[in-house]
Amino acid sequence: MIGSLYLHVPFCLRRCRYCDFSSAATGHGDALMASYGEALERLVAGAYGAGLLDLKTAYLGGGTPTMLGPQELANLIACVHGCGQPGELTFEANPESLYDETIAAAVDAGATRVSIGVQSFNDRELRALGRVHDSVLARDRVSAAVVSGLRVSLDLMCGIPYQTEETWRPSLETAVSLGVGHVSCYPLIIEPGTAMERMCEAGDLPWPSDDTEADDMETAALVLGAAGLSRYEVASYAQPGERCRHNIAYWTGVEYLGLGTSAASMLGRGSYVRLHELVPSLPDLADDTERARLTITSSTREIVEATSLARLRFEVEELNAREAVAEDLMLAARMADGIGERLLARARRVLGAVAVDERIATLVKLGFLERAGSAYAPTKQGWLLGNELYGPLWDLASE
Repeated sequence: MIGSLYLHVPFCLRRCRYCDFSSAATGHGDALMASYGEALERLVAGAYGAGLLDLKTAYLGGGTPTMLGPQELANLIACVHGCGQPGELTFEANPESLYDETIAAAVDAGATRVSIGVQSFNDRELRALGRVHDSVLARDRVSAAVVSGLRVSLDLMCGIPYQTEETWRPSLETAVSLGVGHVSCYPLIIEPGTAMERMCEAGDLPWPSDDTEADDMETAALVLGAAGLSRYEVASYAQPGERCRHNIAYWTGVEYLGLGTSAASMLGRGSYVRLHELVPSLPDLADDTERARLTITSSTREIVEATSLARLRFEVEELNAREAVAEDLMLAARMADGIGERLLARARRVLGAVAVDERIATLVKLGFLERAGSAYAPTKQGWLLGNELYGPLWDLASE
């Protein structure tokens, strides 16, 4: 049975300039949002009723789930909570729609955690990103979430236009001062076709410098580490007991089901077969497929009109045993816990002991991995030059 659930809510008050996610600007109170929330409830209940779910974690992401409004968000959280009472139930929020009544309703409905998209506590940087909120509102809403009893995470970005070391460090220090238990730090990526790319090309915004990215991530590690938030994944820092269990599921090969526009799932063969019984339009798997990655291709309107899982359309990518274990090696190398004995033994069995041992030895020699007890964990260089660590591990699948 599937232990983790992701629900995608594609509504935002305004699309940020850097955004290439599945989201759309939507006005407060738009009837489409209530209908969409009700559709997700039907789909979740259908999956649970069919015996697909044994939830340990659930995550409502977006977009901006808090755009649904206090009652609609609470209804969706309560639906998920009623499907097995997952021990961790997170919803994402932006400061401009995280009202006191929204926080209270989410807590009452069963939410345990909130992840707030702050990105920066500098107003010039927030304007460059096209964010709706300002730094004063961000501080206020994070503080309100902290005192509510929810576990609180916030997102920060480095590499923002106009950002310098003198503005990046204060954003990190502000996050610490607000008492959050978890911080995620991401370098800004300017994706093709986004408003930010067009503005940078036109000279309306300065292009961020790639040269400072490593320094910024080092600054994050120093500031957050000094405050007791340990780095447990390349972009994630947490106080003891505050790691995000849902995200760890993604990085450790736990099956998850995604529902909503463009939502992704990762299923083992057995769970895929059970889902296939509910969704006959899914393709049959090849005989050597061990893992399937699915992405919902139904539009927002089609999801609203879906009366069951069978009405959804999916795109399916199949991974064989070699690809699955190579993927797990690559993802494990993103985490401080590293590549453990059980995964290493499985990799040797599937990929060949000589090939695996030689690749690990090479990555140790290059300074990307180091022995950490019985595991191989990323070094400081491995954190900073991730693609040079992850790529060779993934390449084992095709060698």
